[in-house]
Amino acid sequence: MNKPADRIAQSQLATVPAWINGRAVVPAGRMGNVYNPATGRVTKQVPYCDAAAIDAAVKAAAAALPEWRDASILRRARVMQKYLALLQANQKDIARLITAEHGKTLPDAMGSVQRGIEVVEFACGIPQLLKGEYSENVGTAVDTHTVRQPVGVCAGITPFNFPAMVPMWMFPMAIACGNTFILKPSEKVPSASIRMAELFKEAGLPDGVFNVVHGDKAAVDAILAHPGIAAVSFVGSTPIAKFIYETCAKNGKRVQALGGAKNHAVVLPDADLEFAADALIGAGYGSAGERCMAISAVVAVGAAADPLVALLKKKAQAIKVGPGDQDGMDMGPLVTAEHRDKVASFIAQGKKEGATPVLDGSTPPVKEGYFLGATLFDHVKPGMEVYKNEIFGPVLGVLRVNTLDEAIALVNANPYANGTAIFTESGGAARRFENEVQVGMVGINVPIPVPVAFYSFGGWKNSLFGDLHVHGMEGVKFYTRTKVVTTRWPHQDTPAPGLNMPTLG
Repeated sequence: MNKPADRIAQSQLATVPAWINGRAVVPAGRMGNVYNPATGRVTKQVPYCDAAAIDAAVKAAAAALPEWRDASILRRARVMQKYLALLQANQKDIARLITAEHGKTLPDAMGSVQRGIEVVEFACGIPQLLKGEYSENVGTAVDTHTVRQPVGVCAGITPFNFPAMVPMWMFPMAIACGNTFILKPSEKVPSASIRMAELFKEAGLPDGVFNVVHGDKAAVDAILAHPGIAAVSFVGSTPIAKFIYETCAKNGKRVQALGGAKNHAVVLPDADLEFAADALIGAGYGSAGERCMAISAVVAVGAAADPLVALLKKKAQAIKVGPGDQDGMDMGPLVTAEHRDKVASFIAQGKKEGATPVLDGSTPPVKEGYFLGATLFDHVKPGMEVYKNEIFGPVLGVLRVNTLDEAIALVNANPYANGTAIFTESGGAARRFENEVQVGMVGINVPIPVPVAFYSFGGWKNSLFGDLHVHGMEGVKFYTRTKVVTTRWPHQDTPAPGLNMPTLG
């Protein structure tokens, strides 16, 4: 597991523990390295949990479930409120952990933590969100009502690109609904999850309600196979999302598995091109392009193409690339050397296939660490690998079409359907795009249409496997089961039961 260049005395490295039953633990077994992507150096180690460690977390969560499930809804809300205050007070510290392990700039990390905190704010309203329905006299002296009850022990498997935000899409909603939870964050960025667990305990969360385990595929497989886990949430690549969906379904688990994306931004000739270019630079190169809502395909319509490409080139050349903890940096490194090299290979393939390299960022602008510069391609075609793949790096491709009809057809032909945007000053064109485009999240003059916490996040087609999106009301529905109760209180005039199908006249 360790490369020759990584050979550092183990005693010199801090260990990021797991969190099981309310305390930090370091399970025996394999260890993995945690890197600082800005330097390429190993900074910490993390234990890779095996099936026994996963089982210990499940047992802790199962033991804590009855008391937490039966806790008053106000008690759960008050723990969430205390947790919210602690997260807000420690937001910058969590962001620094993210920058050190993921590489994104500190302001970007701060923003991502804030978006996660907003889900906790939404979860604080759980007494209102769990209200059921009631109908009186559905039949003579017969009433019906519904209740929402927790599903049990839940698990979340989250990616490297948002070590705080994506986990907070999941566990606050699950726990507020009365479930217990096991989080398996990316082993590349483990520290933020442990800090969030420590703060939850400080907020008064009972031991065992929230657990954090680390590891690679072995840990994931143990979660998917464990009979004690009732529901699994996942965010990651489409092939893994499909595997997790199929495996969970086979094992009788509820599952929401969010996959990859190829997000398009359509720019019409009537758009404010300066505004659109600024938006696309942030959407394409922010977080080094390592986000599932990044815009990676710009669809320039008609006369918009030439001036838009010129603006994008000018603005992309001005991006400051460097370590995320240094002031003034716009874009940090990619998360690993392997991922950097993979992105660089797509850049080389794009040039080979005939896309025009307006700006080539394949030569690292910083000598150490896992850096690439901003890359801009023009004249990208749908058959090219640089278009067909979710590159997950600082690569923006421009496709040219003649009409809005062609643009909508291009977007709808793509197998991914996570997010999309249109830039225009025409209300009619925007409304038509909103109505006809087959994508789960749509922005109108908004480049990255990630919904606020009280709406739900998720795409269509190969970007989502499962029926319910994350957070918002769909998150409440995912982490609860509806029970319908029909009641009648007999009295002397109640007729004797019969053998025919009952009717409620």
